Amino acid sequence: MCGIAGIFGHGCESQDLHAMVKAQRHRGPDDSGLLVDVPHRAGLGHARLKIIDLSAAGSQPMTSARGNLHIVFNGEIYNYRELRQELGDYPFRSNSDTEVLLAAFERWGEACLDRLIGMFAFLLWDSDRQTLFAARDRWGVKPLYYSQAGERLYAASEIQALWRAGIGRSPDAASWANYLVHGLSDHSEATFWSGIRSLPPGHWMKWRGGQLEIGRWYDLASRTAGAEDSRSDEEVLEEYEALLIDAVRLRFRADVPVGVALSGGLDSSVLLGVTRRIQGEDSETKAFSYTTGNPCYDELPWVKQMVEHTRHPLVECRLSHREVPDLAQSVYEHECEPFGGIPTLAYARLFEIARQHGVITVLDGQGMDEQWAGYDYYARQDATAGSIQGTRSRALRPECLTEEFAGLATPLRAPDHYGNMLQNLQYSDIYYTKLPKALRFNDRVSMRSSVELREPFLDHRLFELALRQPRERKIRDGASKWGLRRIAASIAPKGIAEAPKRPVQTPQREWLRGPLKNWSSDLIEAAIECHGGAWLDARLVRRHWSEYQSGRVDNSFFVWQWISLGLASPVAAAAA
Repeated sequence: MCGIAGIFGHGCESQDLHAMVKAQRHRGPDDSGLLVDVPHRAGLGHARLKIIDLSAAGSQPMTSARGNLHIVFNGEIYNYRELRQELGDYPFRSNSDTEVLLAAFERWGEACLDRLIGMFAFLLWDSDRQTLFAARDRWGVKPLYYSQAGERLYAASEIQALWRAGIGRSPDAASWANYLVHGLSDHSEATFWSGIRSLPPGHWMKWRGGQLEIGRWYDLASRTAGAEDSRSDEEVLEEYEALLIDAVRLRFRADVPVGVALSGGLDSSVLLGVTRRIQGEDSETKAFSYTTGNPCYDELPWVKQMVEHTRHPLVECRLSHREVPDLAQSVYEHECEPFGGIPTLAYARLFEIARQHGVITVLDGQGMDEQWAGYDYYARQDATAGSIQGTRSRALRPECLTEEFAGLATPLRAPDHYGNMLQNLQYSDIYYTKLPKALRFNDRVSMRSSVELREPFLDHRLFELALRQPRERKIRDGASKWGLRRIAASIAPKGIAEAPKRPVQTPQREWLRGPLKNWSSDLIEAAIECHGGAWLDARLVRRHWSEYQSGRVDNSFFVWQWISLGLASPVAAAAA
């Protein structure tokens, strides 16, 4: 796991490249490197977190055996050992997955992408053809941002690296409007900053002589639409369980300690149960679980039930309300865009503590709800695949925006690839709503502590098999994730395998109007003043904030939206 940077075109300066790498040293504190191809006006930079092949042979930028291809790579290719065998007589000089990726591209070109099981974003410079080829993994687990300045292209793992190279920090008003009106973020290539784009998941990017081209190399719908699985329950679940075990096994490939993030829910419990099945009863893999000290929200009873079942050591990661102000500002400076509230801060605390315990890689259970229809609205018979909304509407306060600003928001329409409501909702959550923002939040808070986060359940083989299943294998007898619960019955205690889904919760609503009330008020006032007061209606914002403090309103999402705008204001002001 690393931070990557690149500048391509006339005016590529090594000092700008160095600044971009330095801005991402938290992503890779173990090593760094630059490669500047002066004649061809291209440069690559890399900050390395050592995970596989800890020797200097795994350092980047890395050059191919022929000397014409140069790569910087962020992520992991989990099946690198199998691909290395396929590549046969390639003159490998390291035991890294980076070199396997480089050799795979040299052998198969762009077609190598479909062979990869992993999470990745990479920049590959061909000095012979004077061409950049870049790509991002199927779901966008690993980030890749870019900006064009004339004929010059800048690219990096994080937005702040682009700022360090001189790219402007002007907020994108339309993105903020979509967030405040519809609750949308990370649903398109647009970011919250003008002129900075995100390469979409499953896409490649080519640049040559100032000309940029972007195309799609992977789409789940093309692999699953019109292909409903007609086999028996037993056949399907047997295949899925075998793939599940293989996906987790591959993600334990590392030359550093690996841990597991554990909530009290079904998904992470399945992950820990599979870990025990793979590693045996003597497994010493540590489980990390965050708490807030509030028994109404903490899931310690279920967490402890699971670790008593698997006998894994448990590390509790406590978040106090006193830590929130400083932690929120720090996390925002790494996210550079709105994030998911106090649950995200609690997760950030988990990675801090994992690093303190010497665990450099952590696995979590992201992705099962999207595969097996775990969210409550999947089961609603009256749901329709209409406009894509990031949050249900009662959590928003679009009336608190000025009319002109609110008019910049553009609701999106859900694509109809499948011809049925359930699969279309799953697809929308995978590409537009749930998954994209969760992956962004989690990447930044893990890398903030120089910890690699791996997502075994995002293995594309699992997604393709699950999406082809009919509704009754996902929702049956009023229970969601039916197929997964059948598998969990032999992995987790009955009380966890059969428990209804619980949303991830923290005492956010109580803290914001309780011990964090003054902090929240200050940030909301800062949000009101943003852009000369042209975005928010001060009177209505203060009225709704007062109602929230009184306890007449419970949902805190709209309050956190305003806090997010307040957190962003110092960043924008510093750039002005």
